[in-house]
Amino acid sequence: MVRKIEGPARIPVPGGKLIDEHIGRVSSGDDGISIAHMTAPPGWDEPPQRPQFAEYTVVLRGLVMVEHAEGTTEVAAGQSVVTMPGEKVRYSAGPEGAEYIAVCLPAFSAESAGRD
Repeated sequence: MVRKIEGPARIPVPGGKLIDEHIGRVSSGDDGISIAHMTAPPGWDEPPQRPQFAEYTVVLRGLVMVEHAEGTTEVAAGQSVVTMPGEKVRYSAGPEGAEYIAVCLPAFSAESAGRD
């Protein structure tokens, strides 16, 4: 069945980051996948988390930094990063902010994010 989704659902988060979920629990009722467009201001960061989902991130503009057990991975525009379920990570944006697409399998939820 074809389903058209008229537009994303804006998901409020602290720190000035914008999450526009195009497909997922909030916008389309899908719990198997979420696809969101993120815009993070310069210097934005979030608490560490141990999510129960895999996250596939494609950076469109700026720099996303991912702290993990082995160190910090910097992901620039045109690059991508994959994090796996159960891995402790902490995301932040570089000095010019960041714009990126995040795909989560299964879909993101606040409960499954495992934030500290």
